[in-house]
Amino acid sequence: MREDVMMKKITVILLVLLLTGATYTFAGSVDTMDKDELKAMLGSFDLVLLDVRAGRDWSSSEFKIKGAQRLEKNGYATAMQSYGKEKTLVFYCA
Repeated sequence: MREDVMMKKITVILLVLLLTGATYTFAGSVDTMDKDELKAMLGSFDLVLLDVRAGRDWSSSEFKIKGAQRLEKNGYATAMQSYGKEKTLVFYCA
């Protein structure tokens, strides 16, 4: 029985490590920008700001970028299809 518990713990740890690594791999293929780059683009017709914070994180925050649209959970694919390739989509959370 003790061996069974240990195997479950090891499996969970390996799963977490695997998923974390996959997230970093995906994030590495996405362009990022710093706040100064974003400030320079604010007001541009080609810029679309998408706030990706969930539920209470979004509603309770006093920090929201003017003009940003809230993106609902799992709305990434819809957002990608809704805007043309000429748009710069900025996904952010704070």
